[in-house]
Formats: sequence, C-alpha cells, structure tokens
Amino acid sequence: MTKPIMVVGHKNPDNDSICAAVGYAYLKNELAKRETKEGEKIPKYVPVRLGPLPPESAWVLEQNGIEPLDMIGHVHARVSDVMTENPISISHNATIMEAGRLLRQHNIRALVVTNDDSTYRGLITTRMIAERYVAATDLLVDNATNQMAVAGDLINSLGQSVDELTETDVIKLHKDGLLKEAVEDLMASELREAIVLDDDGFAIGIVTRSDVAHRPKRKVILVDHNERRQAANGIDEAEVVEIIDHHRIADVTTANPIKFLNLPAGSTATIVAMEFRRQDVELPAHIARVLLSALLTDTVIMKSPTTTDTDREIAQYLGEVGEVDPVEYGLAVFKSRAVNGDVPVEKLVGADSKEFQVGDATVLIAQHETVDLEGVLAREEEIRTYMKHLQKEHSYEFVLLMVTDIVAEGSQFLCEGNHRVVNRVFNIDCSNKGGTWMPGVLSRKKQVAAKILEA
Repeated sequence: MTKPIMVVGHKNPDNDSICAAVGYAYLKNELAKRETKEGEKIPKYVPVRLGPLPPESAWVLEQNGIEPLDMIGHVHARVSDVMTENPISISHNATIMEAGRLLRQHNIRALVVTNDDSTYRGLITTRMIAERYVAATDLLVDNATNQMAVAGDLINSLGQSVDELTETDVIKLHKDGLLKEAVEDLMASELREAIVLDDDGFAIGIVTRSDVAHRPKRKVILVDHNERRQAANGIDEAEVVEIIDHHRIADVTTANPIKFLNLPAGSTATIVAMEFRRQDVELPAHIARVLLSALLTDTVIMKSPTTTDTDREIAQYLGEVGEVDPVEYGLAVFKSRAVNGDVPVEKLVGADSKEFQVGDATVLIAQHETVDLEGVLAREEEIRTYMKHLQKEHSYEFVLLMVTDIVAEGSQFLCEGNHRVVNRVFNIDCSNKGGTWMPGVLSRKKQVAAKILEA
C-alpha cells in the first residue's frame, strides 16, 4: 500500500504553518488527480502538525468545515510503513488442512489465528506445519508397516485443529511504533514474523523479516520552514520531496534535486495561493479563506514590514474568492484567540516560539500577538518566571518575548537570561520591570531575529 505524503509545518506551529499545510495538501491532491495516468495509484497528500493547534487555526478550520490536523511526534519510519495490512486469518477451531489451503491460495507464509470473537490468538506458519510433518518421520524405520503408520499419522494430522500448532509467543507491535526498534526485536526473535495489534486486540497487520530488509523513508513536504532545528524529529531519516517557504535558506539537505520554492513574501500562504494560479487549479472559497487567515496573521493584517505588494494583491484575490473583506476577516481571526487571562502561560510564551543559533549559543525568540497588551503585561511576573524556567531547562543564552499589539502597531520586549546582545542590538534595557516598548516592531523574522543573527 502506498503511504500518504505528509505536508508539515514547523515545530510550535503558528497559523501560517497550519493553514499553508492545509492549502498545499489540497493543491497537491488536485494536481495528483490531474497528472496520474489511468490505472496508476493516485498519491495522497495529508496535512499534519508538530504541535498544539493555535486557537485562531482551530477557529479558522472549524469555520470552514475542515477537520483539525493530526499531530505527529516525528517522521521516523514506523511499523505501519512496512506492515501488510489486514492479514489473512483463520479460526483456532479450523483444521490444519484448511490452514494449508489458505496459505497456498494466498501464497503467504503465516496466518493469524483468531479467537471466537475474532481477536488475535496467535500465528500458524508454513514452517510450523512443515515441522509437524518432519516430526512424523521419527516413527519411520525401513519396513512397510511403519511406513503405513507414518502415512496414516500424517493424514490424520490434517484434521487436527489449528490450535494445536498455534504459536502464541509472538512479538506484538503497535502500528505507530518506531520501525528501527521493531527490526531489532524481530531479528532477535526465533520467529520470522511479528503481529500488529490495535487497542482492542484485533490483528491489523503483520511484519516479516523480508518486509524490513529495505528500510523505507517517510515522504514529507516542508512548508513554512527549511531548518532542521524547526523540523520534525527524524527529518534526516525522511525523504523531503518539496519545500515551500518564505524564510531564509537554512540547513535541510536532500539526496536528490527537489522543488524548493522560496520567495520573499509575508507568508507561506501567499506562495501557496500563487501556486494555485500558476498551476491553474480552481481555488475553493473555504481554502481561500484558510490561506487568507494565514496571510493576515503572518503579516499582522498587512501592517508588518514583511508585507509585500504581492501579499496585498494576493490578499485581495483570496478575499474575492473567499467572499470576505480581508481586513474585517483578519480582525475576526485575531479576536478568535483566547482571552489573554485564560491562556496558560506555557502557551502564551511558547505557542509561537522559535530557536535560533547565535554563534555557539542557542536563543529562543517568542511572539504573542494580542489586542489587549495591558492584559498580558498584568501577568508579567508569571510570564518572567516561566521564561526563566525555559532559559534554565534548555540552556538558552536568553529568552526574548515579543508581546505584539496589533492595534498600537508595536511590541513590548520582555527578556530573561543574558540581556547584553538584545540590549546592544536595539539600544535598550529590556531587563527593566515592564519591559521595553518597541514602536513599529511587528515582525520577529525581519525586525528582530535578523538583527540578532547579524550582531
């Protein structure tokens, strides 16, 4: 079975990371239908996420009738990538003859033996049946009488129940388990097979040593990032087949040439919308609204200095297709976020945070966009305590939080750790109680991270 290709954004996903994945997966599925020849298997593209769904993303997806994206923990190869699904089964009350017929009919080496309620009981294999027949020859000596006795014993054995040869000491796996761990267990086992069970005890797959001889790689498309530090765990073991991004070119590498679309736009969603037009694929209204929401959050309703003329033109286009006014829709998206006082501090600080390498040090720059700056700053003591915890736990040089007021068009800087770099770059003292107001600073990428990385 061909596994789906995952379209995934970065860790600690923001709205652009989520919605760009949704939009690009839709585009790729439409292109796959158009380009796949008759009789060929149509590839399937699935949007997924690496972290909690931002409140505005949850609202946008619900408003547009789209199910929340599944969350994955890594892109290491899994048991499900190699297992044979829906293995052939036989009741424990069936005969060895019936088992043999099924093995021959399906040209397989093992059958799942089931209980009366169809749950998993064990395995019966061609090897077990062969060993039963070989054991019968122990009775054989060089005379016709014993030969007939052995022949009769073998014939009678065909009527034995499968239960008598069922092997129950079989490695049990979960479909989402790491393949490399399963391989180690399988190679150390006396059996050549392992069984994959669901949570209710039903066999949903079988894995053999032949299945794991060639290690598969999970195929992924990266959106809104191209940095290993921000990518899914196991990215080096995966096959990156495309990258769609609007950030600096970083350090994700591939074994083969791929489509790498990197443009200086205000959002990845802008680039995805451009691809719909370039590929002449009809853009549904609900997907247009999803992409528009990402464009507006990433550009702070087109107030951020990262906003380009292309973003403005695409926002107008998406608004027309989605039948909404871009500015009004953007305000509705921002208002869909939870009230600041209700947001857990770990989400307020960490929901939109990114690590950056500055020389030999690692720093964390977080951003929380709000229409209620005063409400956020009322929690300053709690916020700083959590920032200190992050800085110590991960050995960050510093943790910088930008509390961005989208109405006043600026950000309040709160910093914990070594303040010197931030103070020197921006000529401020961000260690003061209350932080430092930075008028006009809306973009982490262009106005903050870039300056710190260049310092």
